[in-house]
Amino acid sequence: MPDALDDRDRLLGGFVERPALKWYTAAFSEHFDIHRDSGVVEIRMHSEGGSAVFSRALLNAWGRVLAEAGADPDNEVLIITGTGRQWMAGVDPRSFAQPLSQWSSDLLYEQYSDGARLLEGLVLGVDVPTIGVLNGPGPRQELALMCDITLCADDVVIADGNFAAGSVPGDGMYLALEELLGTKRAAHLAYTGGGIDSATALQWGLVNEVLPRDQLMDRARRVAETIMAAPRTSRRLTHAVISHPWRRRITEELRGGYARQLLASSGN
Repeated sequence: MPDALDDRDRLLGGFVERPALKWYTAAFSEHFDIHRDSGVVEIRMHSEGGSAVFSRALLNAWGRVLAEAGADPDNEVLIITGTGRQWMAGVDPRSFAQPLSQWSSDLLYEQYSDGARLLEGLVLGVDVPTIGVLNGPGPRQELALMCDITLCADDVVIADGNFAAGSVPGDGMYLALEELLGTKRAAHLAYTGGGIDSATALQWGLVNEVLPRDQLMDRARRVAETIMAAPRTSRRLTHAVISHPWRRRITEELRGGYARQLLASSGN
């Protein structure tokens, strides 16, 4: 945090203590490896040290860790990535062994709330430049696609499998595709369940760079260094300009779309 903010807090008093990196690093260690170097904070999701498996617990943790990281004034650039050769290694069957039609209304609401907060935390709760690093294939790619800059491994396939699985494309992936590709391409992908390889994703503007997996993080850190060379206020206000379309779309469409997805899934 800049010295000016330290001086303000000390002299004026009454300011609530901000999140400390050591606290949320330890609190969320089951799901994330968090590291910060010279203001650049990296959040790498994992499951037992390997590629992350999507679960209800991970969904809840994402919204919470982004709230903490977003409120920490010592974080100046945020890099989000996965572990190993996969962005996510599928879905934990234990989390969804019970059909949604058997869930209580309280459980459905918590799922709805956690699902919305995942992207609201990124788009509305983080005020610094963001870099998403898709280190491999896997679901829930919208989190990386909605970052200011997205780097991608050369074996990634981008897709929205909700409709093909009998659900509704309302959890954020369709919003990302529609914003970046337009309605017709996004609708075709949603209905057909088709995928976009990394080369096409680059050509169509879904990602900024495609690299071999072992070069991704070095490149992300170099991009972060370039961003950090600018003044602090310029970095943050540039992020505000760049993220404005996402803020509008998330505010207007995410919760309604996710409610439709849960409604369809709970009736099957």
